[in-house]
Amino acid sequence: MLSPFRRALRSATRTARARQKSAVKAVLLALAPPPAKPLRKKKAPAAAPKTRKPAPKPKPPMAKPRAPLGETVRRISTGGMPARPALPRKPPAVARGARFIGGRVSLDGETRDYKLYVPAAPASGEEALLPLVVMLHGCSQTPEDFARGTSMNQLAEQQRMIVAYPAQSARANAKRCWNWFRAGQPSHAAEMALIVEIVRKVLQDHPADPRRVYIAGLSAGGAAALAVASAYPEVFAAVGVHSGLPVGAAHDPASAFLAMNFGSVGRRQASALPTIVFHGDADNVVHPGNGRAVAARGLAAFPRLAEAVRRGKAGGRDFTRTRHGAPRGKSHVEHWLLHGGGHAWSGGDAAGSFTDPSGPDASREMLRFFLQHRLPGPGMDPPAAG
Repeated sequence: MLSPFRRALRSATRTARARQKSAVKAVLLALAPPPAKPLRKKKAPAAAPKTRKPAPKPKPPMAKPRAPLGETVRRISTGGMPARPALPRKPPAVARGARFIGGRVSLDGETRDYKLYVPAAPASGEEALLPLVVMLHGCSQTPEDFARGTSMNQLAEQQRMIVAYPAQSARANAKRCWNWFRAGQPSHAAEMALIVEIVRKVLQDHPADPRRVYIAGLSAGGAAALAVASAYPEVFAAVGVHSGLPVGAAHDPASAFLAMNFGSVGRRQASALPTIVFHGDADNVVHPGNGRAVAARGLAAFPRLAEAVRRGKAGGRDFTRTRHGAPRGKSHVEHWLLHGGGHAWSGGDAAGSFTDPSGPDASREMLRFFLQHRLPGPGMDPPAAG
């Protein structure tokens, strides 16, 4: 007998395949010339007026409009983010005594820059190792912009943690998108390895706890965060995906078109990975079905867990949170569906781009979720300094 998850996954797979056929047909129709207008027939003589008009036929329900082909192609080339507004000038918050510094790593001839937030030292001068959170920005964003929009620096200061913001290179992607739709290609593997190299460098140079390393991202960054965490389960204790896509959702622009517009079930995860997902049900850039697929794939890797559904309102926006975990213990998978939410970081600061100040505070909720988890082993072993 099939489990509820397997039934849901089988149904989602059938739906995805059907939508793929519709998508291909839509592309062909979009590229085809418009049909010739039919010849107009002569009007028949007016009939005698009827005393009663027949009731109009009810119109079939209209599907939620998706992006036109040209816009979708542009989104694929930019990794999934809409056109970028002007950059705000407000600098990211840095508390007194804290540091927001730059760094760079190199690996196999490739380099990536990053920004690093290190909280101020405690008054006692002594402190245990701190959690490390890696934040992957969306397309056309920068580490500074992402730090502003998520307010992660302020939370890191309050909760005593280090935050790394890797920066995508314009050489790797003209719009500075993480190449989530190049799965299986050497360039994609090299990109993931560079992100892990940043983790290694931070662990080597700062008091970060190798058992409490987490990663999160928005849109293309969310898809990349999940891909990196899935490829390196010995490094990351948990992952957060905001408006992203499941691992294996795409391997080229054509499959990215389908996944972004119609959703994707992705592929099976090899290891159990605690996962928290945020996605707006009005997101017309990345289909909300992708968020459900991320949660479903994460859940499938765990043994049977208790499910709890909570409906509420935060920041003026309704949400539905589906939690899977021990009844009175930590949660292993959470899916937050933001009703009316679009393609933007929930509860974010309007000083940053692609943020929605309304709704649950995604940054705070992700940190709450992350801190429940740590790796069972020693975590990544950074090389000795010098």
